[in-house]
Amino acid sequence: MMKPLLPLLVLLVLAGCSTVEPPVEQKTQSARVNPALSLGMEQLCKDSAAQRYNTAAQKIDVTGFERFQGSYELRGYTAQNESFVCSFDADGSFLHLSMR
Repeated sequence: MMKPLLPLLVLLVLAGCSTVEPPVEQKTQSARVNPALSLGMEQLCKDSAAQRYNTAAQKIDVTGFERFQGSYELRGYTAQNESFVCSFDADGSFLHLSMR
């Protein structure tokens, strides 16, 4: 009884593993830095840092804005002189906040 079912079971397992995944869609850098986008990124960075450091957003100073191949970084300091970096993707969406 098991011998006739074994090839059928192997065939079903192999058929389940052979699904074709669609290719990953690559995004091009479509957003350009303009004053509205940079101000929005700065405000989001200040809000995230204020929440992380448990302080008011007014006590956060963003001091640097750097552009890389596919991302942006904003550097800043808190009132207690703790430094941090906010990272954004090419479209200006927030990625993460890291302490330095």
